[in-house]
Amino acid sequence: MSVEAREARQPWILLSPALGAVILLLFVPLLFIVVYSFWLRTATGADQIGFYLDNWHEALTDRFYRDILFSTLRIAAITTVVCALMGYPAAYFIARSSGNKVILLLLLMLPFWISYIIRTMSWINILGVSGAFNTFLMSIGVIGEPLNMLYNETTVILGLVHFLLPFMVLNVFVSLDGIDTNLEDAANSLGATRWQAFLQVTLPLSLPGLAAGGLLCFVLGAGTYITPLVLGGPTDAMFANLVFEAIITQLNWPLGSALSLMLLFVLGVLVMIYNRYLGMAQLMKGLG
Repeated sequence: MSVEAREARQPWILLSPALGAVILLLFVPLLFIVVYSFWLRTATGADQIGFYLDNWHEALTDRFYRDILFSTLRIAAITTVVCALMGYPAAYFIARSSGNKVILLLLLMLPFWISYIIRTMSWINILGVSGAFNTFLMSIGVIGEPLNMLYNETTVILGLVHFLLPFMVLNVFVSLDGIDTNLEDAANSLGATRWQAFLQVTLPLSLPGLAAGGLLCFVLGAGTYITPLVLGGPTDAMFANLVFEAIITQLNWPLGSALSLMLLFVLGVLVMIYNRYLGMAQLMKGLG
């Protein structure tokens, strides 16, 4: 074998463990899901092997699934907007702070040290009928009886914001931290106010980070099922809850596979649109 051939093969040899893990842990299970989606769940509870379009026909034509999908995308969009409005000022403060960025970033990362399920369930102790918020309001005489603040769409969005806000802050921080502050000083020296310098210099340069954080929050929010399961009511189910219900409760793997692929396709289209116009580099910076 020639030297050029060995050099050409060397990168693939070095990447083979990682590629093997990705193929085994990602593509093979995904292939099984695709195959399952064309099987058929019979009345006896057995899976009939074959190539049937019944699951896809039900998933695409049933208005129930379509409404839940639109509701999921709407909740994810609202959550993303709230995370952007709350996360940008926090990221700006961290990026422009002097000397204590490490401490602030450490405080930002602290929630990741606690289980997502525990963090979600903590809202029951805060907003529940006998929770801390109702107890405080009753103790100061603002209300005479506890308020029902749980198990609705608002608490689902609140739980998602609590979960996803650090992702938004990290992505925006990475973008803001890479902006040379001398650009703002140059704008001020040319007669721009601090607000004008922010709107015309800092904000446009930080939009890639904001878009990356928005994409991450939207995808993670649309794909979650723990938050609506714990904090939502019977009418607040999201699309991932339907997948969970079909596979775990009904043991209907074919239909659950079709529903999961349907959600994967919708979110995949959004990721491809993002990659087409902004690229994945900024997102990788935020995750790194």
